[in-house]
Amino acid sequence: MSLEDQDRRAEQERVERVVGEIARRVSYLQQHVSDIQADIVQIRRNFWDDVTVNFDDDIEAAETYASIKQQAEVLSERERVHRHAHNQLKTLKRLQKSPYFGRIDFRAEGEGEAEQIYLGIGSFLDEKEEEFLVYDWRAPVSSLYYDYSPGPAAYETPSGTIQGTMELKRQFIIRDGELLSLFDTGVTIGDELLQQVLGKQADGQMKSIVATIQKEQNRIIRDVRKRLLIVQGAAGSGKTSAALQRVAYLLYRYRGTLQSEQIVLFSPNPMFNSYISTVLPELGEENMQQTTYQEYVQHRLGDRFQVEDRFAQMEYIYTAAKEPGYEARAAGIRYKASTAWLRVIDAYLESLREHGMCFRDLKFRGRTLISAQAIAQRFYEMDASLRIPNRIRLLAEWLLGELKQLAKKEISRPWVDEAIELLDRDDYQRVYQQLRSKKQFTGETFNDFDREREMLALRVVQEHFAPLRKRVKRHAFVDHTALYRQLFEDPERVRGYMGSEELPAEWAEICRQTLESLSRMELRWEDATPFLYLRERVEGFQTHTAIRHVFIDEAQDYSPFQFAFLKRLFPHARLTVLGDLNQAIYAHATGGDDFAELAALYGEEETEKIILTRSYRSTRPIVLFTSGMIPGGDEIEPFNRDGKKPTVTRARDRADLIARISERIGELQSEGHRTIAVICKTAEESREAYEALRQTVALRLIDTETVSFEEGVHVIPAYLAKGVEFDGVILYDASREQYGREQERKLFYTACTRAMHELHLYYRGEMTPFVAALQAELYEDVQG
Repeated sequence: MSLEDQDRRAEQERVERVVGEIARRVSYLQQHVSDIQADIVQIRRNFWDDVTVNFDDDIEAAETYASIKQQAEVLSERERVHRHAHNQLKTLKRLQKSPYFGRIDFRAEGEGEAEQIYLGIGSFLDEKEEEFLVYDWRAPVSSLYYDYSPGPAAYETPSGTIQGTMELKRQFIIRDGELLSLFDTGVTIGDELLQQVLGKQADGQMKSIVATIQKEQNRIIRDVRKRLLIVQGAAGSGKTSAALQRVAYLLYRYRGTLQSEQIVLFSPNPMFNSYISTVLPELGEENMQQTTYQEYVQHRLGDRFQVEDRFAQMEYIYTAAKEPGYEARAAGIRYKASTAWLRVIDAYLESLREHGMCFRDLKFRGRTLISAQAIAQRFYEMDASLRIPNRIRLLAEWLLGELKQLAKKEISRPWVDEAIELLDRDDYQRVYQQLRSKKQFTGETFNDFDREREMLALRVVQEHFAPLRKRVKRHAFVDHTALYRQLFEDPERVRGYMGSEELPAEWAEICRQTLESLSRMELRWEDATPFLYLRERVEGFQTHTAIRHVFIDEAQDYSPFQFAFLKRLFPHARLTVLGDLNQAIYAHATGGDDFAELAALYGEEETEKIILTRSYRSTRPIVLFTSGMIPGGDEIEPFNRDGKKPTVTRARDRADLIARISERIGELQSEGHRTIAVICKTAEESREAYEALRQTVALRLIDTETVSFEEGVHVIPAYLAKGVEFDGVILYDASREQYGREQERKLFYTACTRAMHELHLYYRGEMTPFVAALQAELYEDVQG
């Protein structure tokens, strides 16, 4: 028997031994979980039987509360133990199928023998709990596997650096307790394993990558030195996957102090949330909070405005180039996304301390109780050194006091008697009981009935004043819309807040368009963050101080203004941003400044930047094809996974186009591809393609309302496909007419880079110049 065969047999025997131990632990835990569950049910059922309830006096009441608290603590402790055991059981069941994926033999300095260290998705100790049979991939020693090849190696622990020698590095593929493959490798995870993992079909869910984490991805996962981590990576370089493993690592490393609800991920769209939803549970962790920036902003703004969807803004930019006012709108989008506009608003806010604050009348039953002018007068009578939010709070207190006095005067008005007549029997009964309890009602004198009327009147007035008091407490007397509108009412006004900076040439038209949308109570997407920032600065920022980590995916789609706003919202959080400047497809994208403005927000000493240039998603032919479309594309390194060249097909007419695409979908399905996307430029084109193709193909139309990602054939706008990958991608119309402007280059690139295994482009008329400029040998040209 060869040495290789002996190694394989020894490793298979170890797999069987470890799987056997895991099975015994699973059996024990299943019974343990069942017993705890029975305890919990029993405690809940008998909760009040085991509590002495007596409220006869203060001492008895205190003992009753103590008894309830004690019983509640017993229940809480059993629930905590059950939760922990249940999570352990889930991890062990995953380990039972594939207990580990890697092994390193490491001899620490001063030690005689190397320790065999096996890595899996969770730790597992032997029966005596003395020896680690499997180490968690997030343990400090596990970093050796990702960072070193055999030879000198070191890893960091809380107590210092451990130096030594790695004598062996081995990878495994284990399925259902059987060792399928074994590789001895160097510094990077071996191409054999990656080939097997990357060559599989997608099934609608992103997967954990712990078995194939590369050295540069491991830096992303474990870097905790700086407050800002910027990851700039090529399409398909594993940015998002590494970020999710980073979340799991943080929860492991800080498991005593960090909870999943203290981590927030801003993702590109709701469908993406579904796409990544299984990764953390697969690693035995709870999912972090997930939202989109649009959802967050709309939640904070409330329902006062009709807020434009950011995808609607994009549809406008890509479809309305010939409409009047387009250039001004595009210029306005860019300017309002800049920190220059933020500085204007800051200067404007400073001026409001002296003059210009806008308030609303406080009205009651059609009458003005306190005018906006009176509120403004009171505001500017306050100490000018007080910040605006402090003055607003003092103003609210004053207004509540004024309303209390006005309510007393309101009692004698005729409408109150009419309202008393409409009260039901229960209201009268409650007032009667209140008077009896205070011994103020005997029913023997007219004074008794006067007191009753007075209480009823007070009750009526208080109920009618309640909405007014609530508005004051919410600071609804501040007219934020008017405050924002003032910035645009006189196009020259803003110049006073600008210093030496320049306004866009189209500023007057930008002002007109903004005022027009505000008059309809519509807030364009480019105004949403500036308006919210202005409102928060006036009222005092509602910050999220409990959040410790914020992750932003597709960060190239965020503006400098939005980044500054987010930094203020999460003052105690570390920020991890993941982006690809070649996929910056929004109107405010300026061509990319390498996230320089974001780094400037935190400072160089608090910023770490990692660049990923190797692309794993697509086959080598697809990466070579797509990287030729963008500046600096030659820096993108394709993973050496072979496949078919992309095809570019010219259709004779629309009927020919639909027939060819339908035929291609059938071919992809017959080859076993489980996720196929027909990618269109816009939602409008997606609807057109869907209606044409649905006659012959079972498919699904993806739009901004779609919240789940599933297997099958999808018709989807390019901007909604960001961050997602498909086995096969079909570009519905790759013509010059659709992708002819330079600003459409990155959208086209984004669409093409969604493909894992096959990419097929179709067009009528003239081909897009982004493909025409490529070397002909990079694709197969199919003429209709």
